Amino acid sequence: PIASISKLMTAMVVLDATPDLNETLTITEADVDVLKGTSSRLRVGTQLTREEMLRLALMSSENRAASALSRHYPGGRAAFVQAMNAKSMMLGLTETHFEDPTGLTAANVSSARDLVKMVSAAHTYPLIREFTTTSEYDVALNGRAQTFRNTNPLVRTKNNDWEIGLSKTGYINEAGKCLVMQAWFNNKPTIIVLLDSWGKLTR
Repeated sequence: PIASISKLMTAMVVLDATPDLNETLTITEADVDVLKGTSSRLRVGTQLTREEMLRLALMSSENRAASALSRHYPGGRAAFVQAMNAKSMMLGLTETHFEDPTGLTAANVSSARDLVKMVSAAHTYPLIREFTTTSEYDVALNGRAQTFRNTNPLVRTKNNDWEIGLSKTGYINEAGKCLVMQAWFNNKPTIIVLLDSWGKLTR
């Protein structure tokens, strides 16, 4: 299981459809996590642009944002998940399968080898690179500005040793703590995949 690493594929499928990024999407009851019972600052009724939903899904791993993006796909969520799996096949990900856009289900699975290919593909999308490496972002929720932060501390710390081109974390019990990154070492782009880590900072 790869947990929220899934959201990289979610983002690619959203962007492949070349949607209107300024269109307003609404969080509904259908976006509430009944599987794991995770909480969210995006309350039912929250309205944000598609671009903001995408940013929060990638940067802060907002499950409701990822869910809303999939519902507003042509054909709805079922068509969206189908597109995730079709994109996997197109990228040659033979050990990867998706059942939902958030990664909350343990049925979203992959391998380290496949995830290297997936990160490499995601890195070709400028918005995915930008949103996954933004340290924090302010969003107006119910008239009040709220700050959302990147789930990867390496992005947030201004550590000059790390030049990170893409980053995504993930966690559910079945997956352990996961992290994928594209970073530069000795002037060489390197893709790092860490799966099933157990401690708070081990990944």
